Amino acid sequence: MTLVASKIGFQHVGSFLRPQVIKEARAKFAKKEITFDQLHEIENQEIEKLIKKEAEAGLDYVTDGEFRRSYWHLDFFWGFGGVKHIHYGEGYRFAHEETRDDSAVLDGKLSFDAEKHPFINDFVLTKTLAEKYGVLAKQTIPAPAQLYLELVRGTNADLIKNYYASEKDLLDDIVKIYHEAILAFYDKGARVIQLDDCTWGLLVSQDFRNTLEDPEKLQDNFLYVNNHAIEDLPSDLTINTHVCRGNYHSDWAFSGGYGFVADKLFGQENVSTYFLEYDSDRAGGFEPLAKVSGEKKVVLGLVTSKSPVLEDRQVIIDRIHQAEKFLPLDRLWLSTQCGFASTEEGNELTEADEWKKLALVKSIIEEVWG
Repeated sequence: MTLVASKIGFQHVGSFLRPQVIKEARAKFAKKEITFDQLHEIENQEIEKLIKKEAEAGLDYVTDGEFRRSYWHLDFFWGFGGVKHIHYGEGYRFAHEETRDDSAVLDGKLSFDAEKHPFINDFVLTKTLAEKYGVLAKQTIPAPAQLYLELVRGTNADLIKNYYASEKDLLDDIVKIYHEAILAFYDKGARVIQLDDCTWGLLVSQDFRNTLEDPEKLQDNFLYVNNHAIEDLPSDLTINTHVCRGNYHSDWAFSGGYGFVADKLFGQENVSTYFLEYDSDRAGGFEPLAKVSGEKKVVLGLVTSKSPVLEDRQVIIDRIHQAEKFLPLDRLWLSTQCGFASTEEGNELTEADEWKKLALVKSIIEEVWG
């Protein structure tokens, strides 16, 4: 494989619809009708099928489809020491429905153990299969800011004082465990890690900001944990981020352009590439892209993962050229707006629809960038 990790390449944001066989296996496991090892083996088989199909579709970077997860973020949090899985009593409220009510809270000081966190060893299979099919593996994990946001969510925040004397101490421990986790992935061969992040997607909402005493401080906290967690990493490890306004069962949670967060997110967050949701008017215009600093790149999420309807090809190409007014074409790229199944429920489209969407993305990339 000649592609190097510093090149964007053709890649999907991350998740794919869970195959029915995995859904059935998870249900059996919950009823104790099969063992964890049996569930894991079924997942392994389906992940290999997916990675083979990703390679055949021309993807340069592949993921495991997040097939082992129930949620895009919570499963990762539950792997840390000091974090407990709870039922919050209400789910996340989206525009048209409410999610399941799982959450993550502190039950001790935060810690990381590579032998106990399942994502670390699970990545080994992803990398092995990627190499088998001649492509590169990408690991997606929720951003450090996302863990912070979950721990301070509503009544979850009441537990923090039991373990941390100050907010700064909590932020620093989040930085520490994330830095250790990223290095553990690196030791297993990861060279591209994507930080999935709905925290900025929350802050773009004026309705949400109206509930805060100090939205600038929250921005600062997000930036602090994200940037410090990715300091002093190996030079051949690429860290990207994906910013989303919510993706659950084809529903969305927040609306607002990137203007409010542009200075800190685009100007100061030290990632290589931003995967940005741009599939609807809820994301606003391209003007904030002028704030993207240095030589950082932007992947325009112009093709929605929420609907099976294929976009008009020329409309997408025209929008790419509109974005080019604010960021040079050689620093732009194209993808779907999000994954197809940020939770195990999945969006309202079929597996065939997924591949049609990705084929459209690939063909437009080839036309626009050659």
